[in-house]
Amino acid sequence: MDLVNFSVGALNPIAFSWGSLQVHWYGIIIASAVVLATILAVREARRRRVDPDRIYDLILWSLPVAIISARAYYVIFEWGYYQNHLSEIIRVWDGGIAIYGALIGAGIVVYLFCRYYWIPVWLMLDIIAPVLIMAQGIGRWGNFMNQEAFGRVTSLAFLQSLHLPHFIIQQMWINGAFRQPTFLYESVWDILGFIVLMSLRHVPKLFKQGEIFLSYVIWYSFGRFFVEGMRTDSLMLLGIRVSQWLSVVLFMGAIGLLIWRRTRVQNPVPDYLDGNQFAPKDLE
Repeated sequence: MDLVNFSVGALNPIAFSWGSLQVHWYGIIIASAVVLATILAVREARRRRVDPDRIYDLILWSLPVAIISARAYYVIFEWGYYQNHLSEIIRVWDGGIAIYGALIGAGIVVYLFCRYYWIPVWLMLDIIAPVLIMAQGIGRWGNFMNQEAFGRVTSLAFLQSLHLPHFIIQQMWINGAFRQPTFLYESVWDILGFIVLMSLRHVPKLFKQGEIFLSYVIWYSFGRFFVEGMRTDSLMLLGIRVSQWLSVVLFMGAIGLLIWRRTRVQNPVPDYLDGNQFAPKDLE
């Protein structure tokens, strides 16, 4: 391979232009992930006696909040740059959103939404969790198109040893050097988690309500801790990788909460497959 070709061979992050409007691959990929996740969540909602229309309503409320909170999270920890580039704060199509920020914002919306409509919060989180990690895995390819979320400098020989397609290796030529494809590591980890959760969630008596979501948190935070350690664009606070330490907190907290909910005697937790106990008769 000619190394010179890599400097000019990066994929165009813009899918197409219409006049002055530019449509980025990043947005197309994220939108596609959301659509697929919604379809799968609606199908599962019916099985669990949750009105499918509530899934659509929840998406309409949570998605804008998730985008805003994801961007706000990123901007806060990169304020040293954005305080001098205020006009760039809204440019989410160029990348620069934090998944943990999105989860915080969307989580608040899910809680308030479920309380309003009398839907068990843990059940809704269980329905969402597998498709959420799938969407995260797909969304990482938006980072790939933008040449972001990459890792440390590596060699062409190492990338070839991973048996990666040429277009991925080519896209990992960033700032004059080959980079670790950390976007790919996390994408594979997320998709594997999606397969595991989807394969196990209908096993009778395996999950109590809330445990699919907690399993998602455990799975995702475990993988994210190691992937984050390989990245060179991590959000930092006082010299600490924010996402890495947040992963530790979430991992330990989810395990502790899972054990506590399993061992408490009062108010036993219903099984996931029991579905929505507050569902109207026409959803039975």
